[in-house]
Amino acid sequence: MDFLDFEGQDLYFDDPISDEVKGLLDNAAKIYPDEEAEHLLMRAYFLEPRHLMVLVALYRYFYYQHRYEDALIIADRSLEVSADKLDIRVNWWELKPEHLGSGVFISMGLTRFYLLGLKARSYLLLRLNDLDGAIDCLSKLEELDPNDQFGSAFLMKVARKERGDFLRLVHG
Repeated sequence: MDFLDFEGQDLYFDDPISDEVKGLLDNAAKIYPDEEAEHLLMRAYFLEPRHLMVLVALYRYFYYQHRYEDALIIADRSLEVSADKLDIRVNWWELKPEHLGSGVFISMGLTRFYLLGLKARSYLLLRLNDLDGAIDCLSKLEELDPNDQFGSAFLMKVARKERGDFLRLVHG
């Protein structure tokens, strides 16, 4: 599969969204990093909890605030929502290439979003120093993206090096 083929594909931000929620997202962007931005984003989430544009906005807010645990919750929620839209009925750690193959028939853009969400999850786990969790996610990405179109191989090198350094430190 060529995950980098974007031609003619709808993306998560192409899904219709209410004017009210769009206004909340726009206003939150205008006043970032003011604390009120989070309140606007949460209101948008309560109104549209399954809209990927809302989830991405929340993820970015938490990420840029260095609130990685909160960003991880949103990354996981994004994986759940996109998997549901792709009719993927297994958790990410059970995912096989054939699940993605059927998802591609629904939406290549959403399949790509799902895999980028898994990469984001891996990166957050690295930031949280959960090296084993990051390696688990990245191993799944290696299985699903053997040509490394998402560039996760570099993150895997970092995770394995960090884990090796940690183990050497602990075991002397």
